[in-house]
Amino acid sequence: MSFQAYLDAVERKTGLTPRQLVERAHEHGFTAGTKAAPIVAWLAEDYGLGRGHAMAMVHVITTGEQISDKHVNSGRTHSDPSDRLWLDGIASNPDRAG
Repeated sequence: MSFQAYLDAVERKTGLTPRQLVERAHEHGFTAGTKAAPIVAWLAEDYGLGRGHAMAMVHVITTGEQISDKHVNSGRTHSDPSDRLWLDGIASNPDRAG
């Protein structure tokens, strides 16, 4: 499953875009220096996310939308066509809409 597919699944499960969840995380004080465990616990408790989906959100909450070039068109797990993740929702993603 691509990294973007994880984020799309998070949106389907929570009804919130990844960007909206990032904003809520920042309101809770979760930032770049926050360890994964408290974010994962919050996402599980408030949104029912499992560890894999929560860890995808941990990445965007703590480091932003850019992913490593090693994942771009790698053909391996978490392979994505771009080094940037789309955080503004499935419906507005020009690569995934429709």
